[in-house]
Amino acid sequence: MSLETSDKPVLYLLPVWLGDAGGTELMPPQNLEIAENTTLFFCENERTARRMLRRMSKTINLNAIELHVLDKDSDAATISTYVKMLANRSGAIISEAGMPCIADPGARLVAAAHDVGIRVEPLTGPSSLLLALAGSGMNGQQFTFHGYLPRESAQRKQAIKKLEQEAKRNGGAQLFIETPYRNDAMLADVIATCEGGTRLCIAIDLEQPGGSLRTRTIAAWRSAAPQLGKRPCVFIIGP
Repeated sequence: MSLETSDKPVLYLLPVWLGDAGGTELMPPQNLEIAENTTLFFCENERTARRMLRRMSKTINLNAIELHVLDKDSDAATISTYVKMLANRSGAIISEAGMPCIADPGARLVAAAHDVGIRVEPLTGPSSLLLALAGSGMNGQQFTFHGYLPRESAQRKQAIKKLEQEAKRNGGAQLFIETPYRNDAMLADVIATCEGGTRLCIAIDLEQPGGSLRTRTIAAWRSAAPQLGKRPCVFIIGP
């Protein structure tokens, strides 16, 4: 179905790859069709968005589309302007990686779209958080995503301890992420803070060459702590 002939405008949430590896075989055909028929996009970074769209289809005329920046600094007036753009034409949000609006500023535009009755349609695609949780062996029926923990080590350790206590209290999986260049500092604080029997899943570079996913006890991680480097990583603490 072509977007431009839909009866009412739709705001699509268009997933992209989790890294540089992978082609159109990893994306549902519906997503590729929507990308080809859309001319209005909202993204954190225009350069990344153009690269992702070119990976989706060589037929997209990148000179004929509109790209509007939607990031953490987009104010209420900007969001309101974007909603008005969606009043008469469909559009799509593109994340920097994976699923839009999950650990992503696009959620504010989605909320505003709901407020004025614009239909929102999330599309199937990769989410590092759900892939990590599914493969972790931890509680997939009760889990919480905490986003980024504090930067300062002492505060971060306090936050880690609270997550461990929460996991013990209700059995739920506690998910969080870190800016890649702080991955190793995060792992060091988790290992130093948590009890030996607590489980930790480290999911790194999922769906990418050299990626890995492993769950071990803190005691086991202490005996052979890996060097994570500057790669996208999801951490999960469980009882």
